[in-house]
Amino acid sequence: MRMELIANIPDPGNRKRIVIIGGGFAGLQTAKKINSKYFQVVLIDKVNYYQFQPLLYQVATAGLEPSSIAYPHRKTFHNRDDFHVRSCLAKRVRPEEKVLETSIGIINYDYLVIATGCDTNYFGNNDLKESTYALKSISEALLARNRILLSFEKALSVKSEEKLKELLTFVIVGGGATGVELSGALADMKKTVLPKDYPELDFNQMEIHLVDASPRLLFGMSEEASAKAADTLKKRGVIIHQNIPVNNYNRPFVELANNEKIRSRNVFWVGGVKPNGLIGMSENSYMRGRIIVDEYNAVTEHDGIYAIGDTCLLTNDERYPKGHPQVAQVALQMAKNLAKNLNNLAKGNTTKHKFVYSDRGSLATIGRNAAVADLWKLHFGGTIAWWLWLWVHILSIIGMKNKISVFIDWVWGYITYDVSLRLFIKPKMNRMYDDIDRREREY
Repeated sequence: MRMELIANIPDPGNRKRIVIIGGGFAGLQTAKKINSKYFQVVLIDKVNYYQFQPLLYQVATAGLEPSSIAYPHRKTFHNRDDFHVRSCLAKRVRPEEKVLETSIGIINYDYLVIATGCDTNYFGNNDLKESTYALKSISEALLARNRILLSFEKALSVKSEEKLKELLTFVIVGGGATGVELSGALADMKKTVLPKDYPELDFNQMEIHLVDASPRLLFGMSEEASAKAADTLKKRGVIIHQNIPVNNYNRPFVELANNEKIRSRNVFWVGGVKPNGLIGMSENSYMRGRIIVDEYNAVTEHDGIYAIGDTCLLTNDERYPKGHPQVAQVALQMAKNLAKNLNNLAKGNTTKHKFVYSDRGSLATIGRNAAVADLWKLHFGGTIAWWLWLWVHILSIIGMKNKISVFIDWVWGYITYDVSLRLFIKPKMNRMYDDIDRREREY
């Protein structure tokens, strides 16, 4: 029988150990709010930093540096006692033993918090995963940036009109906030930045297609916001295909459900998300891929396991019978409530607070001087909504240096109609990465 490798983490002593899987909105907020007096916290994540996902599209369109929307986990918790970060993969949980299997060994826990978020949903078409560009991480945003810039570099040299068409046509699949914001950013670049960088190209030939399977854009927002977003994008030259799914992408043709084909080498798939679960829990713990929790975010089938954020499903809220929206505010509020309950439990206070979601509104930007806002019963768009969007996002970024950096980049871009990060950086391949991947697969 193979001996199990035990992860090298200090003994918690007389403290309970909380293991948090995922360092996104939900996981990071939980870690911040947990009282170190009572708990040892172990935060595990695939990367060693937090990434502010709402602004990934700006990294992809050369508007922001990746470091401006990322913050190291260890720096966040410099002053925390008995707090440990491990960059590894969570592989399986053994609930009966209260053991988590990871790529660095097993970790025992008293409480396990699953905050694994979501990944891109390709709806069973694995070919799309290999042929399109996603936007759920900084590495994917940098890859998308390379693809965008490479298309214009290549367009300078092609001799056939068909190849030029492929390179100057951009297809964004998905009409949610990311799809709308990416389309708007590309439209801004087409008008202001790209003609200065590539004066040899005729940008009247550049096309931006936004394909959405839903009957309206920004389906999670009000109908007023949807209509305003669609109208603004159309005025900026974006071609919108609504209520039409994508069947396939056989390069260079994007095949739509209405038999239309769009010729493009630049296809960005932001058309849906799927929750990241965890192997080892009962099949009864899942519904539609999400982990079922009670009003305290406890996984009902397993003692000591909690799920929060995008990956969980709380169905006994009359306002949200199909579960809460998979947005940052839900994740943050769940995290605060769970941490409060765990802290109270450690203090001997058996009072538990049920999770009640407070909807604070939604914002989405469509480009320069254009955004839409749903704030309670108010629905508005335009410049005021855009400035509000800017302010809210600057406040939400972690780290004062990052806030200042983003603010300066935005002010500079607004004044000069320019972005200064149009760098095509291709990483040098090295066997070190293959060795690391191989060792993790072998465990």
